[in-house]
Amino acid sequence: MAVTPAPFPMSRPRRNRRTDWMRDLTRENTLTAHDLIWPIFVRDGDDVVDPIDSMPGVNRLSISRAVEAANDAANLGIPVVALFPYTDPSIKTPGAEEAWNPENLVNRATRAIKQQVPDIGVMLDVALDPYNSDGHDGLVRDGVILNDETLMALEQQALVQAEAGADILGPSDMMDGRIGVIRRALEQNDFPDTAIMAYSAKYASAFYGPFRDAVGASGALKGDKKTYQLDPGNTDEALRMVARDLDEGADMVMVKPGMPYLDICQRVSSEFGVPTYAYQVSGEYAMISAAGQNGWIDREKAMMESLLAFKRAGCSGILSYFALEVAQMMADEARLG
Repeated sequence: MAVTPAPFPMSRPRRNRRTDWMRDLTRENTLTAHDLIWPIFVRDGDDVVDPIDSMPGVNRLSISRAVEAANDAANLGIPVVALFPYTDPSIKTPGAEEAWNPENLVNRATRAIKQQVPDIGVMLDVALDPYNSDGHDGLVRDGVILNDETLMALEQQALVQAEAGADILGPSDMMDGRIGVIRRALEQNDFPDTAIMAYSAKYASAFYGPFRDAVGASGALKGDKKTYQLDPGNTDEALRMVARDLDEGADMVMVKPGMPYLDICQRVSSEFGVPTYAYQVSGEYAMISAAGQNGWIDREKAMMESLLAFKRAGCSGILSYFALEVAQMMADEARLG
C-alpha cells in the first residue's frame, strides 16, 4: 500500500538520492548476470566467426566457437545460452524435415556444449522457420499456415532436442495447442525434467528483421506472420495466451519483443506470479548499438538502462544479445570494487 509522504520540508526525497551508496541502498530493482540468457547463432564450418551486418558485434559461430562462447558465459555467471541455427538453404524444405534431424546443427551444438561446459543450461527454439523453405514457423499449404499438421512436426522437433540434452525448450511458433502436445510427448518419452519456456506473448513485430538475417530466414519468408503471432494492439489476448500455455504445462513464459511490450511484461508477472521472461530482440539490440556507434546515445548506459527496465517491469530474466558484454562489465566492476 502506498504511503503519502510528509509535506515539504519534512519530506525531502532527494535525501535518498544524494550519494552513490545511498542510491545503492535504496534501489528497488537490480540486475545481475544470473538474470541473463545469451542467444548464440550457430553455423556449420570449422573455427568460423561470421559477423552479422545488421547486428554489430554479434556473430554466427561454428560449433567449436560456440562451445568457447558458452564457456565464457558460464565463467561470467550467465546461467543459460539459447542456440539458434543458420541453416544452409540447400537443406530447407516445405516440410522442414531438418527440424527433427537428430544430427542437425543445434542438436550437435547442444551435445558439444553439454559435454564440455556441463554447468551451463542450453535452451533451444521449437519452431520450423529456420528449416522451412517458406520461412514460416509452421507448415504452409496454399499460403495458409497449418496449425494441427505443424503440431506433429513440433512434437518430433522437441523430442530430438530433448534427446540432444536441451535443458529448456522454447516453443516460439505460436500454434494453438503446441505446449500441451510437447509436454505430453516429453512425459511419455522419459523427459520429465525438460523445462518449457513458452513464447506465450509473441507479437507480430517489426523488430525481428536482424534476427531473420542472422538465421537466413529473411529471403525465404513469404508473406507475414500476422495470422499466428499476436496483434500489437492487444493486451488482454496476451494474458489469455499465457493462461492457456500454463494450463497446458509451460513452466515459464516469455514476452517478445521486450521494450515495446513492457506493459505486457508487467501484467503477466503481476497477474500470474510465474517466472516471466522478456526477449530483447534483434531490432532492439540493433537500434541501441547503431545509435551508440553514431554517438547519438551513450551505448553502455542505454544498454544497462534497457535491461534494468525489464526487471522493473517484473521479469525474472532477459534474453539479450548484450548478455555477455553486461556480465563482463559486472565482473570487471566487482574486481575493481
